[in-house]
Amino acid sequence: MLIRRHFLSLTAVTLAASMLSGISLAADGTPVSGGKLTWGVETEPATLNPQLNGQDKTKLLLRNSYESLLARSADGGYLPWLATEYKISDDGKTYTFKLRDDVSFTDGQKLDAQAVITNFTKLKDAAYSGSVSAGPVSRIIGAKALDDHTVSFTLNQVYAPFLDYATSLEILSPAAFNSTQLKSGGPEIAGTGPFILKRYAKGQDIQFVKNPAYNWAPKTSAHQGPAYLDEVTYRFLSESSVRTGALSSGQVDVIEGIAGNDASLFKGNPDFSYQTALNTGTPYSLFLNVTWGPTQDLKVRKALIAAIDVDAVLKAVYRGERTRAWGITSPIDPQFYDKSIEAAYKPDPKVANTLLDEAGWTARDADGFRTKDGKRLTIEVIQAQATVRDQRDVLLQALQAQARQNAGIDLKIVFVDAGTYTDRRKTGQFGSIANSNTPTDAIDIEYHYLPLDKGGSINYSRAFAPELAQWLNEAASTLDQKKRFDLYSKLQRFAILDQSYALPLYEPEDQVAAASYVKGISFRPFKQLPESAYDIWRSE
Repeated sequence: MLIRRHFLSLTAVTLAASMLSGISLAADGTPVSGGKLTWGVETEPATLNPQLNGQDKTKLLLRNSYESLLARSADGGYLPWLATEYKISDDGKTYTFKLRDDVSFTDGQKLDAQAVITNFTKLKDAAYSGSVSAGPVSRIIGAKALDDHTVSFTLNQVYAPFLDYATSLEILSPAAFNSTQLKSGGPEIAGTGPFILKRYAKGQDIQFVKNPAYNWAPKTSAHQGPAYLDEVTYRFLSESSVRTGALSSGQVDVIEGIAGNDASLFKGNPDFSYQTALNTGTPYSLFLNVTWGPTQDLKVRKALIAAIDVDAVLKAVYRGERTRAWGITSPIDPQFYDKSIEAAYKPDPKVANTLLDEAGWTARDADGFRTKDGKRLTIEVIQAQATVRDQRDVLLQALQAQARQNAGIDLKIVFVDAGTYTDRRKTGQFGSIANSNTPTDAIDIEYHYLPLDKGGSINYSRAFAPELAQWLNEAASTLDQKKRFDLYSKLQRFAILDQSYALPLYEPEDQVAAASYVKGISFRPFKQLPESAYDIWRSE
């Protein structure tokens, strides 16, 4: 058994330069405390409870109020946050966290071992967490408070991704679990973050105010102590052109989610700053359902992938501002991305049509679509309205046109509300779901490729081949990173090249543009999602 121990220690003071008093003048380039900020965002949260929220784009908002045991460094390592240190037992089954003793939730309750235990054990309850309960928390067989500020979790077996899960889980006040707001989220769902949720106007905006008691930022932050800003408001502006116009006209100070056509408005413009970064996790992909409709047939799945020139589509839609995806995880993942998948397959309409002929889709209807037994070759693509961002509607329409033109496939795009989306996923009545996700350290791979009842909470392909569970379980049960990499690589080639479970499209990416007076905007290390407003300040 490979044994791994890690100890992390918080220092009383980080760098003196980061301990700014907030009274410096903006003119000398140092941060200034005070002021308000308005941020135009693309996506409104389906829930404000960070533990139940599956929308990675909304982490930008919720990270203002909710924090985790550890933070991630740029190379994927682990740094102190609410926990000052951790260790893994010699047998790899017990994780022990030493907590800070000076942290309080914004409702006044203290962060202690029992509070952390409550968070992890509540997630094992399917009535609260749904399918999440079948994931990493299901492996916990024991949780113990060793003292007021030391907690240990014992697993049923070695599970390598557990530390990453523990690092990404936002810790809520124990009182939150007795609140009527628990599922939807709200001011009663207190966290430990630098801002406090003050107001939420559905469909309009959400407002956070400074937590004056905050003094436990991770070392990845640019300063310590309370946030610089007094208040930050996020306005929900779903249209890219509206966000761009709002920033250009001074109605908002910052925007995220910039269309490829609009990036040139801010790049190199002295009145604005422009930043972009790839995220970790699963690329935005067409996941093809192997249990329903025409995509049950491997030849149909392979034909669809061969029919679409992804590079051409991305160039047309995004004007070179997005990165082509090839595999099941992000190229910025230093641990598990296998670049050998790149260019391992290519568009070939001739191959696509041959495969469809072999599958019996030989006839054509009056509109030019392939048919068999009088039924059109229709693959219904379900897209949740809440995840229609980043010109994804335009992208899907371009894919639709190529599938029709190159192979006679009817790619039927259906935009649905949250309730319908949940129902269709639950029943499995869809041809394809288009989506992406950003969990790291192979947890996202498990979510996509484990069976639905074994932790595959977002197994959109509904893949159930026994090889998948075998490789994933082997990878999870070893701390040997090389062995894990090899297993995930094998799974990747099986999923994409052999079985065509998905057509990867582009890598998740965030873009942020801001007025020149807005300083301190950054992306989270490793995951590279936009960071909270904690380090942001105004220079005017």
